[in-house]
Amino acid sequence: MTPETTTSTPADGGRSDPLPDLELSIVMPCLNEARTLPICIQKAQAAIREHGLRAEIIVADNGSTDGSQQVATQLGAHVVHVPERGYGAALLAGIHAARGRFVVMGDADDSYDFSAIGPFLTSLRLGADLVMGCRLPSGGGTIMPGAMPWKHRWLGNPVLSAIGRFFFRSPVTDFHCGLRGFRRDFILALNLRTSGMEFASEMVIKATLQRARITEIPITLYKDGRERPPHLRSWRDGWRHLRFMLLFSPRWLFVVPGTTIFLIGLIFGALILPAPLYIGHIGFDTSTLLVAAMAMILGFQTLVYGLFTRIFAVSEGLLEPDPWMGRAFKIVTLETGLVVGALTLAAGISLMTWATIRWGQHGFGPIDYSASQRVVIPAVTAIILGIQIIFSSFFLSILGLRRR
Repeated sequence: MTPETTTSTPADGGRSDPLPDLELSIVMPCLNEARTLPICIQKAQAAIREHGLRAEIIVADNGSTDGSQQVATQLGAHVVHVPERGYGAALLAGIHAARGRFVVMGDADDSYDFSAIGPFLTSLRLGADLVMGCRLPSGGGTIMPGAMPWKHRWLGNPVLSAIGRFFFRSPVTDFHCGLRGFRRDFILALNLRTSGMEFASEMVIKATLQRARITEIPITLYKDGRERPPHLRSWRDGWRHLRFMLLFSPRWLFVVPGTTIFLIGLIFGALILPAPLYIGHIGFDTSTLLVAAMAMILGFQTLVYGLFTRIFAVSEGLLEPDPWMGRAFKIVTLETGLVVGALTLAAGISLMTWATIRWGQHGFGPIDYSASQRVVIPAVTAIILGIQIIFSSFFLSILGLRRR
């Protein structure tokens, strides 16, 4: 059965709600793909006929100037005009305009075989929320000669996918495969927001955090048929993917580094505080103690930023509530933080007072530098940490207030 023939419409699709009897929408983001778009549409139409599907083909056009819109319309596809530039913006508009229960998305450059989408639909029918294609050989996929630059094949995709699996415990081997299928209502409920290439990462990360049923299907990536340079900018878009992963994982961006730095400073400070520490011929004295104090302060600040970020993200619905953090905040209340901060501040002031008294006993003149710094440095550190704890407790309490 061939897809419905419709006229071009604005980015919202200009259409009614999803049709109960329309099972599948095939969405292709498009920007100047007139050369390869026909073969992609024809392959999708072949799959529709082969499987006897009630389906439609949607081309989400991102401002093509090569006649891609006319090509799509002539072949019976539904064209959605998307004025906001970006891979994610085009796909979101196409997904919103889709009327099928399921959506299969894929690039319109003929690098993916739309005639082979049968396994995606089968997995969706069996209850999967998200079905990812996998191009990487480590996941059973195949990359044809010339289909992927070496830096994408051996560096970008494997490394970023490994980071995503490590950060979010995702089962996905190939985070950035452009051929994927999903339940339309599920993806819309994720409230995806990014408009650029990082949209691919956002979908996988949010689906993982929602504990979605995710499956993966090995596919073949073909050399694209375009004559122009690709829209993807390797280093820029790679950084955008990595940045999104870091921002979406306060634990690895803030909490783990902050805790590590704080503990390193604390351990070194405790070893050096009583007397100089010698490792072989290398001696560590009060200068190292000062660096250890800096590490403690820096680590504490970074750790607190992680808590701020986590609470804000949960309150805004960007991240799922953390049960461990919920239990911790039942114990670590505003009042507890104020007490701990006040005691730390008092300890620092007491040490500073003692140092001042000792200085006065020497007539406020020269005094043993090493001995005085072993009191002054911990005093200053405790004062700074005490003040930080007090104000951080207030700010955490404000972030925790219930809002509409």
